[in-house]
Amino acid sequence: MLEKDKNIMDKIAEANKSVVTGIDEKDIEHWITISILGRKYRVPAGLTIMQAMEFAGYKFIRSCGCRAGFCGACTTVYRIEGDYRLKTAMACQTRVEHGMYLTQIPFTPAERTDYDVNKLLPGIEAFLQTYPEMLRCLGCNACTKACPQDIDVMEYIAAGKRGDVEKMAELSFDCIQCGLCAIRCPAELAQYNYAQLARRLHGKYQTPPPQHLTKRVKEIEDGTFEEDFKKLMDTAIDELRKLYTSRDIEKA
Repeated sequence: MLEKDKNIMDKIAEANKSVVTGIDEKDIEHWITISILGRKYRVPAGLTIMQAMEFAGYKFIRSCGCRAGFCGACTTVYRIEGDYRLKTAMACQTRVEHGMYLTQIPFTPAERTDYDVNKLLPGIEAFLQTYPEMLRCLGCNACTKACPQDIDVMEYIAAGKRGDVEKMAELSFDCIQCGLCAIRCPAELAQYNYAQLARRLHGKYQTPPPQHLTKRVKEIEDGTFEEDFKKLMDTAIDELRKLYTSRDIEKA
């Protein structure tokens, strides 16, 4: 995990305390006022948008997933009182501000083409066939500015327009499919769907099969680990947690 991601997670954990530890409202020193779907609420300062909405009484049945900034489910549009600009964010990793007017977006209704990746080859032709509108990109960089993952969206679109599938897949690797880039795009593109196609093409055609994985699959099929599997199934859950924590992790 990157250092900036650790800092984000520390902030989320700290912001959680006033909600999840049962602190009485009289012990909360700082309050702010926000508006949710047009109605004002008084909430503790320092919470994430998601936590503030729950404090206000909202129960999430959609627009909620991992709660840690990785799944892209909690896309949010908001504006600060006195500021004309419309802003976007992930509700689980963005702190509420006084005077915030906000609403949740269950999903981004962007166009997604049905295609058979087995009938496509990596290159510009694949995009011309599936997403020719990608060429409408204005190069305005609004998509990059909107991305909560700090992905250079405009640059990976430029790579796609050159037919550089490998570069496009590399630059978009951390995309969480939240759709904020599409929401802010003046050319009305669906950048994250194009990036998904690039990663599929790159994985199928340009990434060599990992030999160690092929070997391991063959060992599993031959029953090499049957005895080890049986031991794991008979192991207590606490012991399994210890084994999982101490496991060897393959380096990227």
